[in-house]
Amino acid sequence: MAAGLDHGLRRTVWNRIKDTIIADCKKSEVWKILILDPFTTKLLTSCCKMSDLMEERITIVEDLFKSREPVPEMKAIYFMSPTSKCVDAFIADFKPKPKYKSACVYFTDYCPNDLFNNMKACCAKYIRICKEMNISFLPQEAQVFTCDDPGAFQRIYSPRSQDKRKTLEKLADQLVTLCATLNEFPGVRYKKDSNMVNAKTLAELVDNKLSRHYELDESEKKEKTQAQLLILERGFDPVSPILHELTYQAMAYDLIDIQNDTYKYKSKDGSEKHALLNEDDMLWVKLRHKHIAEVSEQIPKMVKEISASKKQPDGKITINNLAQMMKKMPAFRKQLTEKTVHLQLAEDCMKHFSNNVEKLCKAEQDLAVGSDVDGTKVKDPMRTLLPVLLNPFSKHDKIRAVLLYIFSLNGTTDENLNKFIQHVKIDDEQEFILNWKELGVPIITSPSFFSRKPSRRDRNQGETYNLSRWTPVIKDVMEDAVESKLDIREWPHQSECPAAWNGSGAVSARQRNKPSSQDDRRTGSRLIIFVIGGITYSEMRSAYEVTQAVKSCEVIIGSSHILTPTSLLEDIKALSKGPMEFFTIDERSNA
Repeated sequence: MAAGLDHGLRRTVWNRIKDTIIADCKKSEVWKILILDPFTTKLLTSCCKMSDLMEERITIVEDLFKSREPVPEMKAIYFMSPTSKCVDAFIADFKPKPKYKSACVYFTDYCPNDLFNNMKACCAKYIRICKEMNISFLPQEAQVFTCDDPGAFQRIYSPRSQDKRKTLEKLADQLVTLCATLNEFPGVRYKKDSNMVNAKTLAELVDNKLSRHYELDESEKKEKTQAQLLILERGFDPVSPILHELTYQAMAYDLIDIQNDTYKYKSKDGSEKHALLNEDDMLWVKLRHKHIAEVSEQIPKMVKEISASKKQPDGKITINNLAQMMKKMPAFRKQLTEKTVHLQLAEDCMKHFSNNVEKLCKAEQDLAVGSDVDGTKVKDPMRTLLPVLLNPFSKHDKIRAVLLYIFSLNGTTDENLNKFIQHVKIDDEQEFILNWKELGVPIITSPSFFSRKPSRRDRNQGETYNLSRWTPVIKDVMEDAVESKLDIREWPHQSECPAAWNGSGAVSARQRNKPSSQDDRRTGSRLIIFVIGGITYSEMRSAYEVTQAVKSCEVIIGSSHILTPTSLLEDIKALSKGPMEFFTIDERSNA
């Protein structure tokens, strides 16, 4: 395995695949073909390389839905989702004439009886193995997972959706496979909300399905483990997804067009280069949660160290200088390439920061935190907002500032909102703002309306950058959960939590222990958090920060998908579109 894959969820998933699919393959020494659907392609790509598969005597990897040449002398391994589309494609490979000698079939999750019986009736004589793997989630990072379903947002929150229940059922099934993969049977709690019931519904579904899973599987029968699963909705913190973040990963995904974790940039000769931002890049892992100020300082230092070791003259580190150095010294091109990518990406981030973001950040932070840099309470949020509206910022940036103003007051009047809409010139796109109500976030209120804002942890003593004073609400939740301080009225138990969560051995999340290894942390308990409606990169960072601070607990966070401010605003706007068209849940993996 690559150095970047030696810990966390990705390693756990790869080990599970090796212990089942690969172990079964090794029983015969012949080379085999591996056939994947779009979801299992993403799953395998997230946790291993082609070289890892070659080592396990898998010689070819094919797409289930593409035309393939028959290889009747070879055995085929099918790793696929239990959908009618996948099963139909599998059957077509063996009827009327078989493409392969035999098939070993592995489903990501429980295969419905009708699909299984159909497959059995058509191809039983070719099937040597048929197993359900219980891995229907994607391990995005060491402590982050997704259900690979951005469309879940529309199906859950659109008032026109007919698929909300089906979507929550599917997410519950995927959460059960996460717990099974981690060998956990957690206590389940959810965030109570008088306006929204999705978290309660999902908590009930997950708890029932978990109990059924461990009852039915004789080999896995178990009592509750030292783990806790918290379920909450996106509307619990509308601020974090909208703010401009200045930590490296969150900032890059907000300001730069990074698709499928691929950063595209131009080299000196004008050619387009691609760099994959994942945990195989250990420099990315080291820098991703640092403030951009630290990143901009550290990367040139790293490059200078390499330059000095090769007796390069000191001077300003630029992309052009690096290009010249790489041409002159091929021996350490590879060493410099990694630094060059991040020097370029950090420079791109800083260009955006200097042009617009720096001016926006002070107003955004004051509105979000409710006080200025000196700690003085913001008495008139409108005075904070006006300079943003009067400056030539982009439409999206102004919408983000208006939303932060509204969130800071727990809603605004119709009159004020109409003024904002006219000023930002979004008369035909006011859904960017109004549709937040579908998430249970108050947008319109009357002067007599009063809504209590959640109390926040006091972080005034911590060292922060002036333009990065906001802390995601989920970090408070993580720390309170680890310290057994969650209010049972706000966080009811769907099922009883183990004794470890009732105060025994609780460690303060603010107590700075020396970072322990990932394996050491696994000897303690796990806190799994699932956010309905998407998670932000700043919330992902919080999971790592709390885990580093607390020796006794590993925090894992996940959702249907990872969102950026732009993607969330577009999703919010689309909630009122009609007629709505939704992917069927059955074909999620193949859409």
